[in-house]
Amino acid sequence: MSPVDESLRDRDRRFVMQTYKRADVVFDRGEGALLFDEEGNEYIDMLAGISVASVGHCHPEVVAAIQEQSGRLMHVSNLFYTRPMVDLAERLSGSSLGGRVFFCNSGTEANECAIKIARKHAHQRGVENPEIISFTDDFHGRTYGSLSATPGLAGDPLLGPMLPGFRSVPFDDAAALREAAGEKTAAILIEPIQGEAGVFVLSDETLKAAREICDQTGALLILDEIQTGVGRTGSLWAYQQGPARPDVITSAKALGGGAAIGACITSEKTAEVLSPGDHGSTFAAGPVAASAALAVLDIVDRPEMLRRIRQLGTRLTEGLVALDGVNEVRGRGLMLAVSLDDGIDSAAVNADLLSRGLIANAPRPDTLRLLPPFVLSDEQADRAVSIIGDALFGAVAG
Repeated sequence: MSPVDESLRDRDRRFVMQTYKRADVVFDRGEGALLFDEEGNEYIDMLAGISVASVGHCHPEVVAAIQEQSGRLMHVSNLFYTRPMVDLAERLSGSSLGGRVFFCNSGTEANECAIKIARKHAHQRGVENPEIISFTDDFHGRTYGSLSATPGLAGDPLLGPMLPGFRSVPFDDAAALREAAGEKTAAILIEPIQGEAGVFVLSDETLKAAREICDQTGALLILDEIQTGVGRTGSLWAYQQGPARPDVITSAKALGGGAAIGACITSEKTAEVLSPGDHGSTFAAGPVAASAALAVLDIVDRPEMLRRIRQLGTRLTEGLVALDGVNEVRGRGLMLAVSLDDGIDSAAVNADLLSRGLIANAPRPDTLRLLPPFVLSDEQADRAVSIIGDALFGAVAG
């Protein structure tokens, strides 16, 4: 690993808002499951830009779609039709809930749309002060609606006041959900698998309870599939492996294969809640991003690809649980958390992994998160396990 030159670091400090703590590496190019720094050093990317480059870096089909579309038309605004936008909406609706799609540019924007749908839907059925329930440690975004639904970040007094009408209950606690819900409940907004919290899978029991509560109260069940969606768990949408069909799902991250795009997808029941003028987004579903997303779906939404994701997840899990220093492996498909034994600092291990040519993430002091590209080869997967094993051996020995 080559360190960042001081000039670049200084210019970053001077001109870029310091809202991220960056690792000491400058990436120059990517190919498949690999990244390369400016010195040409190779890294196995087991994070995929936090589940964005899920079909790999610079996938030739995605690159071709972007190049072809950008050479013809890049932007006209949503005041006009474009074929990629309508094609993508049809594809997303048909592959999920069968309703309509609002396009945006990110996951937090998709959740903002879902929150707006939930509130308007509640008002339409006579709820004056609608409430949205989420789980403690859920992560739904950083704009003020989605931030208010993200309890771990909403408590920062320097960013307050948050929006009213949000409450949280302990994760995976069906009884607490039932106790919190009532006539004012507009929606239950939850992640089917918590990502930023450290990859915690919601139980079928609680998902069933959430669906039952929404059916009883008239509230909407909204599943945040921004990290779990587009194949990450081994089905196109994570909810398809569970017992509950939501009223709304939100998507982003992997949807564009690296192009910025988000989507709020409704069921037929919620398809007509928003009317002209209720919501908008200048750059949403631009032809280039929509074309990239269509290419991604062509790659991912195939039985052989989804089967490969599950097989790779099993291969990685079996290799990881055998390592000294690993307590357990959580997750589904290629959304995995490696829980480390007591006394092992995940941040230190993660930094060591980077120096060894492997990119991961440490969302908790005791946990590594792995979100590798779906194009990871068996050899690369085995090499990644071996590198993690070497880093853990050093941590345990130290």
